[in-house]
Amino acid sequence: MTGQTASPGAPPGLDLDPVAVWTAQADAAEAEGRAREPYGGGVAEFPGVRLMASGLPNPQWNAGDVTDPALVDLDAVRAWFAARGVPWNLRIPAGVRWAHGRRATRRRCMGLHPEAFRAVRSALSPAGLSVRAARADEVELVARVDAEAFGDPVEPNLGWVRPQLGADGFLILLALLDGAPVGVATGVRTSGPGGECVGIYGVGVLEPARRRGIGAALTCHLLRWGFDTGATLAHLNPETEDAARLYTRLGFTEVPGLDVYLDMS
Repeated sequence: MTGQTASPGAPPGLDLDPVAVWTAQADAAEAEGRAREPYGGGVAEFPGVRLMASGLPNPQWNAGDVTDPALVDLDAVRAWFAARGVPWNLRIPAGVRWAHGRRATRRRCMGLHPEAFRAVRSALSPAGLSVRAARADEVELVARVDAEAFGDPVEPNLGWVRPQLGADGFLILLALLDGAPVGVATGVRTSGPGGECVGIYGVGVLEPARRRGIGAALTCHLLRWGFDTGATLAHLNPETEDAARLYTRLGFTEVPGLDVYLDMS
């Protein structure tokens, strides 16, 4: 972030740099866009903003990460997404003034260095639990478990999951309880401007299997994978207070988030 202008509100003495977390998240978004190039996706970088497209008709899956609002040419951004025929959003560091579109929500951000990682006892071996990598032929299974865990329709999830399975730097895990699939999570390993990082995304557990440590187990597996392959920063976006408490127990620190803006076409 130019001049660190995009990190207001960081708690005094915070040893986790918010800009590092935001940059790592932009790296992960770029990895998603590159994995989707054969499906109509792609990536681009213009002054002050990094863009990714999935090729899917969902604004949350086509995004730009603003690094310097003063440099952004919004007409160029509009043209890039228009050429791909997809709706889109921009993510702006919390507290930074942005005069375009409509602020829809704030995306919470958390980060973790390897030395702060604390595997909780309940995440080590919940009774009857096994965790394994999803196979390339399990796209429908992964999409179904993910959709049910988050209350989403299955069909859009198929388009999101398919490019991830087997792609370099991606690991999708399935959690099975007594042999039945009950949870899913995705890791994205990047080596971009943010350095060596691992993003933890889509940690979801089916309702009947919740509160047994399965979400923690999936997260711990992805963290070990990321750190064992050289990542020096893990990052994620908690969607609920319960999730934030879990990740805090694992050692994550919350940093200022990202404001999501829509309706700039």
